Amino acid sequence: CKQEMLQKKNAVLVDGVILNGPIMDSKAGEKFVEEACKIIMEEVVQKADDVTEKVCEWQAPEKLKQILDLEMRDTGECHQKILQLCRDVIKYSVKTNHPRFFNQLYAGIDYYSLVARFITEALNPSVYTYEVSPVFLLVEEAVIKKMIEFIGWEEGDGIFNPGGSVSNMYAMNLARYKFCPEIKEKGLSGLPRLVLFASEECHYSMKKAASFLGIGTENVYFIKTDERGKMIPEELEKQVQRARKEGSAPFLVCATAGTTVLGAFDPLDKIADICEKHGLWLHVDASWGGSALISRKHCRLLHGIHRADSVAWNPHKMLLAGIQCCALLVKDNSGLLKKCYSAEAAYLFQQDKFYDVSYDTGDKSIQCSRRPDAFKFWLMWKALGTTGLEERVNRALALARYLVEEIKKREGFQLLLEPEYANVCFWYIPPSLRKIEDGPEFWQKLHQVAPIIKERMMKKGSMMLGYQPHWGKVNFFRQVVISPQVSREDMDFLLDEIELLAKDL
Repeated sequence: CKQEMLQKKNAVLVDGVILNGPIMDSKAGEKFVEEACKIIMEEVVQKADDVTEKVCEWQAPEKLKQILDLEMRDTGECHQKILQLCRDVIKYSVKTNHPRFFNQLYAGIDYYSLVARFITEALNPSVYTYEVSPVFLLVEEAVIKKMIEFIGWEEGDGIFNPGGSVSNMYAMNLARYKFCPEIKEKGLSGLPRLVLFASEECHYSMKKAASFLGIGTENVYFIKTDERGKMIPEELEKQVQRARKEGSAPFLVCATAGTTVLGAFDPLDKIADICEKHGLWLHVDASWGGSALISRKHCRLLHGIHRADSVAWNPHKMLLAGIQCCALLVKDNSGLLKKCYSAEAAYLFQQDKFYDVSYDTGDKSIQCSRRPDAFKFWLMWKALGTTGLEERVNRALALARYLVEEIKKREGFQLLLEPEYANVCFWYIPPSLRKIEDGPEFWQKLHQVAPIIKERMMKKGSMMLGYQPHWGKVNFFRQVVISPQVSREDMDFLLDEIELLAKDL
């Protein structure tokens, strides 16, 4: 082929490389995309609500390595082999869109969000300047504006980030910059010992952010919570006063709206009172619970969130916008985000462009390349409307309430506490333990039950349900209801399946 190319008129050869014409076979590539999309439709999309399918096809790591043939070679594989690899990847991956996937704080499939992802993957944009992402920058602006309205602010700012953990880190750094702007140029030297406050039930990203930003995990003061997992305001007040007596400099309180395990909502109004009294930045990690703002019935869970200085909210959780879709929203509208994070790269953010450069919003981000994550939320919102999103929240919480009532009726099932959100935490006590007196032996044996049931359900592929120990309580199941494809029958199946899998324990 190389000789044929060289014989063609005007053939150009540089360093042994022929430069005439493209080297990609576009027709073959188009055919591959067409066939691969057909596999995706048949094996993922069309089976998304089929409860007869397995949630997962469990294989041990070493066995799965052999099945997938992971080795990369000098020569490429033929298209049929690559298509078979696509089938295998789908077959052996966890079907998070299955109605009986309850393992994480995300689940299900939204078809509009999926199409939005197909579009953005094909276009391969990067959201930093208007000239390269005109549509997606305007979409992000519109979505952020609407989310700010639901928080209750009259104005604000925001940016979409790769995960709620990153949003929390943004907020921590922004609060620190507001407290001592000189840190951006001068760094940590000469600063007082900075201290921040978060509840015992906060997301672990708070510790990671403190470590990453050089604040130090020892300077995160964890505030005691009540029996429901809510921060106790009086304890926060004590810790703020303690920090001041120690000569430290408190600057941030992180409240949580929807904790990871128990689904608890901190008392935001009372926490805001303390923050105002002491001049502290209030950040609300509503990554999980923020979507309750869409529901007129359940938005009361976040009463007082309008008093926050910043909010993390992940539409990819309860609203099914597709991972990842996470926003940091900031009440300040004076350009604080840009002041904190801008580096003013002259090759990217030129000020003499022919259009309004205020739309070049990439300098508000710590990233350069950034995905258009707001687009999938926007397209879904356009298709369903606010009422459609509200229905998802209301239905998920209604299903959680149904499950709670069924748990109360069944022998062997025991709630940890009455949930206020979609997290339903419970133990299953097999028949062999029901006559053992409450004591160390009972709890030691019960601690082993959930892991065994989890192993059996995964190897069977019937469903996926998370478990964990928590603050002295032995392993219990945490059932999270999210997907609109989940039905009352799936709640019944969950309880029946646990009983079936544990009948010999």
